[in-house]
Amino acid sequence: MLAAELVDRGDIGSADVVVEIGGGTGRLSEPLARRARHLIVIERDPALAELLRERFARTRNVEVACGNALDVPLPRDSFRVFGNLPFSFGTRILRRLLDDPAAGMQRLDALVQFEVARKRAQLVPGTLTSIGWLPWWEFVLVRRVHRDAFDPVPSVDAGVLRVTRRTDPLLPTAVRPAFVAFVAHAFNSPGIPVAVSCRGRLARPVWSALSSERGLPRTARPAELDVTDWVALFSRTRPRAATRRAPR
Repeated sequence: MLAAELVDRGDIGSADVVVEIGGGTGRLSEPLARRARHLIVIERDPALAELLRERFARTRNVEVACGNALDVPLPRDSFRVFGNLPFSFGTRILRRLLDDPAAGMQRLDALVQFEVARKRAQLVPGTLTSIGWLPWWEFVLVRRVHRDAFDPVPSVDAGVLRVTRRTDPLLPTAVRPAFVAFVAHAFNSPGIPVAVSCRGRLARPVWSALSSERGLPRTARPAELDVTDWVALFSRTRPRAATRRAPR
């Protein structure tokens, strides 16, 4: 029932290509296969992967890939991701999917460790990882799922995390490395005010004007700024053409 409910709320259309991470015994795969045009199930356990191949042998729109979700090739064209991310390296999988906004993923619906989902969906306090993604992606914590809903039972609860591509990104894809480097410089000293940690990269009058405009304390630390604050601050340090918003 839970698997079907999660898929029902995923708004999967008959034209969608879906990558499922962690096929397991196929609880999510079955309802996903009924909705998607093409389903690619990634399962790293060879025995489970073989069971999935047998289960969907006569289902033409299902492909089973045995391997690690960090390594299995992903579609080049537009696709969606659905699945139950391993708690032990869920963030590493998110990095693979979200670090390159120019790739084809459009949306992610995934069960992850609840604290991971909560941290990614919150606006403040911000983290370097989340702020590095947020100009191109929007995060929503859809619901909490108690650990007793799983077999075997994990030690912590899960959360349904939804990540969707922004239709109007806050920054061009090409400037992501420079933006992340800029934010990382400040987060290297998280307890120090941004005005101090970014000294040398940011003229004092620029910070004074921006903090006044945005209602930020002059002594604001990196985690106190949300993504729109960081984008505004970064844009003040770059030529206007370099930070003009543009579609992928």
